[in-house]
Amino acid sequence: MRVLVAMSGGVDSAVAAARLVAEGHDVTGVHLALSKNPASYRSGARGCCSLEDSHDARRVADKLDIPFYVWDFAEEFHEAVVEDFISEYRAGRTPNPCLRCNEKIKFAAVLDRGIALGFDAVATGHYADLRRHGDGTVSLHRAADDAKDQSYVLGMLNQAQLSRCLFPLFDVEKPVVREEARALGFGVAKKPDSHDICFIADGDTQGFLARHLDDAPGEIVDSVGAVLGTHRGTHRYTVGQRKGLDLRVPAPTGEPRYVLSIEPVSRTVVVGSREDLAVRSFSGIRTTWTQEPVEGPWRGKAQYRAHGLAQDATIEVTDGGLTVSLDEPASGVAPGQTVVVYDGDRVVGSAVIAEAA
Repeated sequence: MRVLVAMSGGVDSAVAAARLVAEGHDVTGVHLALSKNPASYRSGARGCCSLEDSHDARRVADKLDIPFYVWDFAEEFHEAVVEDFISEYRAGRTPNPCLRCNEKIKFAAVLDRGIALGFDAVATGHYADLRRHGDGTVSLHRAADDAKDQSYVLGMLNQAQLSRCLFPLFDVEKPVVREEARALGFGVAKKPDSHDICFIADGDTQGFLARHLDDAPGEIVDSVGAVLGTHRGTHRYTVGQRKGLDLRVPAPTGEPRYVLSIEPVSRTVVVGSREDLAVRSFSGIRTTWTQEPVEGPWRGKAQYRAHGLAQDATIEVTDGGLTVSLDEPASGVAPGQTVVVYDGDRVVGSAVIAEAA
């Protein structure tokens, strides 16, 4: 099988490529250049798409004796991921740019180009389990390593995309991956995992947004509309935020306040108690199904953060998307986040949260 491996420059994609080579596949490595100025993205231990990472990926490819290329997706990445990130915050929503990158770049643009060039599949170092069935369908499941499971960030993939994917690390834990890399002599064996947002070089998300969005002032109010203070831009806040509110009016109970909602049109930030944050249900739009959606209400689990716990819920497909009713209340659920729904350990699909109550 001709396999194109997306090599980020980290240990996971390096070992994924090595495993495929060992299995006898015809492997080619590709690193994605996502910025016209790589120095503007993260470097060092916290990077995932920097110039340093491309060098690390090339060294691994050389050691495996496989072809290696750098593909320029800077323009597509900026439009589909960076501009979307800014637009979502402008609209008062909380996006996850890593999911959007998977959706629009790694498993859309790269996959399309790879297929056009004659490759049979695209592989990555994600920790997730693909199971192929006798009827030709593929199902996506959680990985063996619960601590590293990344099925959540793959929940927006459809059946056509999954059928062309390979995730060689589905059955191993991270320490084993590092040991395999060490045994193979890869310099990335001890390289720390990347984290945070790759296109915000200094890690200052608020500063990044302030450079791209107007600091339009507005009011901070409580749940009944009483004005408690002012702010310098709704993009500086996210649902569930406690710090940095700088309120001059203390709560009657003396308890801390949290951001409950953001209304960008009126430039209003609504705050309240921790109890007010509790959400029992929410609706989702822009649904994607890994297989045919389950008809009627069904019992499953819902996860709305990459590193959050999946919660027991009743899920139902609607004309406009889906609804999720949680067994136990959750806090910090914000419009713009992605919810991924599971049947056991199988990913059923995903949606962008529109409203929560």
